[in-house]
Amino acid sequence: MVSKDQAIGGIIFLVCLAVAIFYVITLFYPQWLGVFGVQVTEANVQFWIIAVPVFIAFVAIMGIGAWIGWTMATTPPPKPIEEITSEIETEEKKTVEEKPAEEAAPIKQEAEKKEEEKKPERKRKTE
Repeated sequence: MVSKDQAIGGIIFLVCLAVAIFYVITLFYPQWLGVFGVQVTEANVQFWIIAVPVFIAFVAIMGIGAWIGWTMATTPPPKPIEEITSEIETEEKKTVEEKPAEEAAPIKQEAEKKEEEKKPERKRKTE
């Protein structure tokens, strides 16, 4: 059995293949449209077979650009990193204060190690 996603993928593949074949045949052999009783000139068909996909691609690209612009214009700016780190530090301190002494000791040691890591190393004076 084929999964639902595989079936949809197969259908998309077949539709794209059929459209591509139709496009190539119509671009290079526009007289085949006479089979359907369509009376058009070769130049007219070749113009439209190129103009329609170009128009669709142009509108799609402009739509994507407009969507990106709209998203950027309506999304609030992120918090500064300093604010986020200070919130995390205050939460860690609260958890240390709320826990009993025997549970808080390892957490407190970890918090102290983090603070020590943030401090720049001091150069030792050599005599």
